[in-house]
Amino acid sequence: MSATGTALAQLRAYLHETRLLGSISSALYYDQNTVMPAAGAAWRGEQLALLATELHRRQVAAPYGDLLQAAEAEAEATPPEAGQAAVSRNLELLRQDLERQRCLDPALVAALAKARSRGYALWQEARAKQTFALFAPALEEMIGLRRHQAGQLAAAEAAGSSPWEILAQPFEPDVRQARLQELFLPLREQLPRLLEAVRSAPGPASEAVDIPEPVQDNLCEALLQSWGYDPRHCQRSRSPHPFSCTLGPADFRITTRVVPGQPLSAFLATAHEWGHSLYEQGLPRGDDHYFPWPLGEATSMGVHESQSLFWECRIARGESFASRWQPRFTAALGRDPWGGSRGFWRALNPMQPGMIRVEADELSYGLHIVLRFELELALLEEDMPVAELPSAWNRRHQDLLGLTPANDAEGCLQDVHWSEGLFGYFPSYALGHLISAQLAEAMECDLGGPGAIEDHVARGEEGELRQWLGQKVWPLGRQLNGEQLVQRVSGRPLSAGPFLRYLEQKLERLSG
Repeated sequence: MSATGTALAQLRAYLHETRLLGSISSALYYDQNTVMPAAGAAWRGEQLALLATELHRRQVAAPYGDLLQAAEAEAEATPPEAGQAAVSRNLELLRQDLERQRCLDPALVAALAKARSRGYALWQEARAKQTFALFAPALEEMIGLRRHQAGQLAAAEAAGSSPWEILAQPFEPDVRQARLQELFLPLREQLPRLLEAVRSAPGPASEAVDIPEPVQDNLCEALLQSWGYDPRHCQRSRSPHPFSCTLGPADFRITTRVVPGQPLSAFLATAHEWGHSLYEQGLPRGDDHYFPWPLGEATSMGVHESQSLFWECRIARGESFASRWQPRFTAALGRDPWGGSRGFWRALNPMQPGMIRVEADELSYGLHIVLRFELELALLEEDMPVAELPSAWNRRHQDLLGLTPANDAEGCLQDVHWSEGLFGYFPSYALGHLISAQLAEAMECDLGGPGAIEDHVARGEEGELRQWLGQKVWPLGRQLNGEQLVQRVSGRPLSAGPFLRYLEQKLERLSG
């Protein structure tokens, strides 16, 4: 965004300082999830609450509102020129966010920050002890605070928006429950059928594989190096739950974890989180139109997830990738427990329902999200008591996936999201699968037709795929919402069709 006008220049400087404060909060969050000792949770909660309060104060301060109003007037009086559309869109997004922030009570903002830090600490303890009752009071408090927040924000949202829809807006702009139900219905109807077909088919015999932790770590490092990891700008750590975090325009972090009994988990999680980071690194932040303006931010969390799932599922779980990497794994182990690249490919794609979402295969993953989406609605809008969550989770898990968790840790305590109040986030994961499949079809159309992605990977040309995404998807930022992006790139409205076609074709090849 050209800052030649006085008001625009001052607004840009103000936004830059706000970004600095936000990045400090992100750095504290990253530390909390990686190396902070458990006893530091209370003090960290106070630190984050102070920063959240200050950020909110800046975002609703009268001088900021005056600056934005002056910038809007300045832009309106400026003759049309190149870049004016970006100016208008940035100011539109800033105005939208200002009206939302003005609705919030600063005391509620501070209370939410403290509750997030406290909830995260109690979630860790409860999960370690496999006891939901330890976490239940924190979850009940968080639900009350989020409902209160939704009530305050309602004045700035579209008329008739439900509490869940209001809370989901930061993750999926313009999302509506009815649209999600429409997109997810084919998953609910067809994924169980595909799962049943997999269950009834005899699986290949394979021995249990144990990959020592240092070997897993070295393989993860090799994967990152082959996909453009730059230690000057990036860093990898461990955390209880893998995530990606951007601390600044040239500071990108990811975390992974080693899971006992899941020898390929860390490798696939690394591929997933690096996909997030590649998207962050590819967002249009190098131009004055985009940093620190809203247009340089991610389109939506569904689009964000589509990028991580593309690299994890379409690439790292792909047949060509397995052929190229199986020799590396066998060399690192000193033996081949998979009996060749096809056995290794099957190991990367077990296609069997399990308890844990982040360890789930592509086939059952969507049902994990449907489960969480339905339970969020029950907790937030249908007054389901928090104490009933474990039994409701187990019952729906059995209905959807045919399995019942043995304890709370592999049931309703497995995800970190609700401890931090991230209601409305989970559907983005399933949307990511749908978006990834539809964008992949568009990519193959441009790069040579069906099978083009596998062909490029077989030749070690992942960089060509990255280049396509860097031209077609990443530069769009917040010009559009998620569904609009899919429409522009693929030429079709978002649907479950491409994802279900992809799954059926992959299952056919795996069982061939």
